[in-house]
Amino acid sequence: MSTLFEVRAPSEESEGTRSQVLRWLKALGEHVATNEPLVELETDKVTVEIPAPASGVLRQILKGEGAEVAAGDLLGQIELDPAAAAGPGTQVPPRAPAVASARVPDTTAPGARGPLSPAVRRLMSEHGLEPDEVDGSGQAGRITAEDVLKAAQARQGKSGAAAGAGAAADAPPSHRVPHSPMRKRIAEHMVRSLLHTAPHVTSVFEADMSAVNAHRRKNQADYKERGAALTLSAYFVAAAAAGVRAVPEVNSRWFDDALEIYDTLNIGVAAALEGGGLIVPVLRAVESRDLFEIARGLNDLVARARAHTLTPADLRGGTFTLSNHGTSGSLLAAPIVINQPQSAILGIGKLERRASVIEEAGGERIVVRSKCYVTLTIDHRVIDGGDANRFLQAFVARLESWPL
Repeated sequence: MSTLFEVRAPSEESEGTRSQVLRWLKALGEHVATNEPLVELETDKVTVEIPAPASGVLRQILKGEGAEVAAGDLLGQIELDPAAAAGPGTQVPPRAPAVASARVPDTTAPGARGPLSPAVRRLMSEHGLEPDEVDGSGQAGRITAEDVLKAAQARQGKSGAAAGAGAAADAPPSHRVPHSPMRKRIAEHMVRSLLHTAPHVTSVFEADMSAVNAHRRKNQADYKERGAALTLSAYFVAAAAAGVRAVPEVNSRWFDDALEIYDTLNIGVAAALEGGGLIVPVLRAVESRDLFEIARGLNDLVARARAHTLTPADLRGGTFTLSNHGTSGSLLAAPIVINQPQSAILGIGKLERRASVIEEAGGERIVVRSKCYVTLTIDHRVIDGGDANRFLQAFVARLESWPL
């Protein structure tokens, strides 16, 4: 009698986060090994790779590609190998943790262009393609989902060009790029936050970064020797803690009957992904960290994000978000859409040299200073514009008075 082992979605999901099955990496009847990548789930934040919990044959897929998934849902079942199903004394190898990734890993397996995965078969059917029309880029020439999308786009471009010959002269050439599940989730999340949940209001201040730059020049080498790169983001996170101390309501969540104000400050640092999308890993208990500990914590999150080894736990539990959009050249962004169910989001613009008028000895003179625009976008149900300004006053004062 065969023994079936359940494959379930991770039970540790953040509140309000929805998942769907992105693709199965194995087809029904295929053999899988313990901890081998088996299925990918995608949320509005990240792709999560679920490994096989045991060795055997994939016998059932209960949640097909595109299906909505709740925490702990049964996804499929594996018929255990005889050794694993031998008896009650047999130990099933420990399951590897689900790993969040900013990219979709290669889903191919050895074999000459086949068998095709369920995701590839579905995409081919949607776009009316046959296997011989697609060039496989996977191992041993196997066709991947990306190969199908490229072939579909190429064919659409050709048909569009042919149709364009008889179209109006002012019709521009174009091509369609299907939305990824992550982009769809981000779009839904943003619309829900801005149009259906929180009335957004943004306050804008300017911060003089001269004191921070002087401190950074003096301490950068020491921090590096101690194992942490001293980035400007570390100062922004530390200054945000000063702002929250001045206006605790910024670090909260709205309920219809009460405002839940968090006693700890877990700051999510928004980061754009190469190729599109957004991820927000969380630095926890910022209020209890000094600048070095903040810098080291940020370095760890950035390193693991770049190595695609963040876990779902790294993305949960944020109470406030910082978006350093100035790293890509933006001077000002408003409003930055609030990351629900939080109450506010801090934006940091590009640091640049600007002419400033200062008062000294009863007169005025023009000097050049390093400055940036900072914004706080708030849920107006939670706090008012005056509270937002008090937060930014405390935030800017912390940056501008940084001691050497």
